[in-house]
Amino acid sequence: MKKLHIALSTDRIEETVQDYSTRLNCDPCSYVAGEYALWRTDSLNLSVRKDPKCRSGTLRHLGWEDPAATAFTQEKDVNGITWEHFNAQQQADEINNVWSSANYHPNK
Repeated sequence: MKKLHIALSTDRIEETVQDYSTRLNCDPCSYVAGEYALWRTDSLNLSVRKDPKCRSGTLRHLGWEDPAATAFTQEKDVNGITWEHFNAQQQADEINNVWSSANYHPNK
């Protein structure tokens, strides 16, 4: 089953982690202090990231975590919003490539 992916920009990672952990009733499955956090629930894949290219509190992109995805892809919709399509391991590879200290494994 696909999970909706929402990626947000923030310059307040720690406060966002506290807030969204409460809202989602779970801790992030991947966390890089001051930089990034990821929550994966049964229906949602939500990431927050410090991104100097995006204003804090704005949408970075949308997408689908899809176990059937064979490659990481991106495309823009009619509104100019970037949509990504990936499986859990492809997302983990991207996280670990950006932050080698993350050592994130999606199935642990």
